[in-house]
Order: sequence, then structure tokens, then C-alpha cells
Amino acid sequence: MSPQSNWITYALASAVFAALTALFGKLGVVGLNSNLATFIRTVVILAVIGGIVSLRGEWQNPSSISTRSWLFLVLSAIATGLSWLCYYRALQLGPVSKVAPLDKLSVALAIVFGIVFLGETLTWPVALGGGLIVAGSIIMVVF
Repeated sequence: MSPQSNWITYALASAVFAALTALFGKLGVVGLNSNLATFIRTVVILAVIGGIVSLRGEWQNPSSISTRSWLFLVLSAIATGLSWLCYYRALQLGPVSKVAPLDKLSVALAIVFGIVFLGETLTWPVALGGGLIVAGSIIMVVF
């Protein structure tokens, strides 16, 4: 596999882990406050990622990170935290078979945001795929 296509492997692994996140999250939030469940998840993630960064020797001086990177990483973290809080509450209240498809509307939103804010080009395959994701999510939730 070429380095250029390596992202596909990581993207597919992300999809598998996201599916497991939904399954394990639904099972784990039973009888537990969804905000506390999100906190526990976050602490575990912090420990796992900290361990990986340590084992790989990837720590760097925080002052060497640009202000722009800090700003967008903090905003990303806030968005992630809010997403997780909403996701776990949705899992607690609804079936995973309907929560997960609605959550995946983030794909269509990311396409729109990429076009609007990053100047990415909308191609027919991307537009069609995004539209099918929206249609599929609606079908799965409504019917």
C-alpha cells in the first residue's frame, strides 16, 4: 500500500472503532448518568493516548506549538466534548440503530464545512455520497 493510500486504512479503522464506540457506549451507559459516562470515557482516552505518545516518544514542548494550532485544537476539543456528551445522552435515550445513523450526518456536514471553510471542491461522487448518507440516515430514523 502506498503512503498516499495509507489514510484509507486509518479511515476504515476509525469506522470500525466508531461502530464499537456506539455498541460499547450503549451497553456502558445503562443505569449511569450520561455525563459521568462521558467523563469516564474521556479519562480512559487520556490515559491511552498519553501512553501511546509516551511509548512512541512523541511529546514536544507546548511552547513550540503555534498559537493557531492551540486555538484550533482547543476548539476541536470543545466540539468533541460537546459531541460526546450529546452522543452518550442520545444513546441513553434512543436505540443505537437510530442514534448512530444520525450521528453519521456529521459526514455530510463535514463535506459542507470543507467546501465552505476550507475551499475544498465538491465533486459529483462526493455530492452523491453525501446525499446518500443524508437519505440513508433519514430512512433509518424515520422508518
